[in-house]
Amino acid sequence: MAYKTDIEIAREANKKPIQEIGAKLGIPTEHLLPFGHDKAKITAEFISEQQGKSDGKLILVTAINPTPAGEGKTTTTVGLGDGLNAIGKKTAICIREASLGPCFGMKGGAAGGGMAQVVPMEDMNLHFTGDFHAITSAHNLLSAMIDNHIYWGNKLEIDSRRVTWRRVMDMNDRALRDIVTSLGGVANGAPRQTGFDITVASEVMAILCLSKNLEDLEKRLGDIIVAYRRDKSPIYARDIKADGAMTVLLQQAMQPNLVQTLENNPALVHGGPFANIAHGCNSVVATTTALKLADYVVTEAGFGADLGAEKFLNIKCRKAGLSPSAVVLVATVRAMKMNGGVAKADLGEENVQAVKDGCPNLGRHIENLKSFGVPVVVAINHFVTDTDNEVEAIKAFVAEQGSEAIVSKHWEFGSEGSKELATKVAELAESDAASFAPIYPDDMPLFEKIETIAKRIYRADEVLADKKVRDQLKQWEEQGYGNLPVCMAKTQYSFSTDPNLRGAPTGHSVPVREVRLAAGAGFIVAICGEIMTMPGLPSVPSAEAIRINEEGQIDGLF
Repeated sequence: MAYKTDIEIAREANKKPIQEIGAKLGIPTEHLLPFGHDKAKITAEFISEQQGKSDGKLILVTAINPTPAGEGKTTTTVGLGDGLNAIGKKTAICIREASLGPCFGMKGGAAGGGMAQVVPMEDMNLHFTGDFHAITSAHNLLSAMIDNHIYWGNKLEIDSRRVTWRRVMDMNDRALRDIVTSLGGVANGAPRQTGFDITVASEVMAILCLSKNLEDLEKRLGDIIVAYRRDKSPIYARDIKADGAMTVLLQQAMQPNLVQTLENNPALVHGGPFANIAHGCNSVVATTTALKLADYVVTEAGFGADLGAEKFLNIKCRKAGLSPSAVVLVATVRAMKMNGGVAKADLGEENVQAVKDGCPNLGRHIENLKSFGVPVVVAINHFVTDTDNEVEAIKAFVAEQGSEAIVSKHWEFGSEGSKELATKVAELAESDAASFAPIYPDDMPLFEKIETIAKRIYRADEVLADKKVRDQLKQWEEQGYGNLPVCMAKTQYSFSTDPNLRGAPTGHSVPVREVRLAAGAGFIVAICGEIMTMPGLPSVPSAEAIRINEEGQIDGLF
């Protein structure tokens, strides 16, 4: 049987005017700022009017560690949302926006797949409503104002060797990781070493995603530490007087974007931090708004549960006062076989033993998620090559872990294929079985927080950090930042910091090579192993195949 590609399916979507989608959530037309006919922003005024209403049930979708075989976390999020609507639960989906880096690199888009997609897919994966561009501009305005302040006399006495604020762009570009600025003479300022991160790793992105409103946004932007004096006292963005102008640039970007699934169900798409180098969740304002408007909200956290879910539960839920009712852990037969040692080229052949050999990765994630006090159901995202014997092997393994695995065929059949999963999720959520709590308290010392994640989630024996890193953490504690949560920057492919170490490794070490204080966002970033905050392009980037065809349509995007 020949299946249509994701982009072919998206082109054939029977989209409804965005005002009709807003009406499903009770959003009046005057509170939708339209971007064409099929996407709109929700006004801040409407959002503020929802305060005081009761919340719906929050469902988190996460996954095993990603493999080249694919897991389909966003596809499952969309399919589950459609399935919940199909069984009569008023449901909204909350996902992140796509970065241009992966779209033109190797991962592709972030709008789901098959019959479980959010549309307009091309817009979502490209410029969308301009939020990422606004974040990039606000971030780099601050960069320009720092260098400008130094150029015009440096009244704040910034030590140019201790400027911590780098620049960003929303594209994979390894050549910009480490650069020297201001070459070319006195008129261009004083040369100094700096670099670029990708926009999704920007603290401005994290701040936008964790802020409750514009007032909170401006305060957090002002709290950003951008540099230090020679006596190591901090310089804040508000000292540079950049916070007001940055807020202006971000005013519209703070408003969540409303789009729809292929089945015309509402989806809020807002914010886009990566989970391997940032906190990996969509915006707090989108999630909390959706919870006021729907009975169920299905959201996702990036990459495997060791990264995205850990940060969703320890950072986003802690800071926003959220409490998930259930967690859906996505796995595939194909990914289990890869974890079991099967090469990608051989995944189409039945191999029950390889599935069993790969299941410990799944088991580790189930155990970790349960340690947060939330019930877990495993969604087996179905591929047409899966055999009954392979599926049964996963189901039997999950049953041994005290959870249930349910096959979901949303990619092939949309909501018709996800009703069983949706019914189970609703049953779990309405049982009020969750007793959620983060795995470390606010007042735990920073290095112990890093150790707690490394030992309890990654199952490492130790955290390796030199005296400089440990002293820096102690200094931040003395400055009043000791109560902040920790955001681990680590490879997404393994529980360890070695991307090639699949399965459920133990006995490894987690080296922390650098720590960064994101005072505005409200967390400490611990950079582990060889992870980069500016990715590079692969040897054959997706950009080579992307073009506009003779009919004016975009080919090669996904």
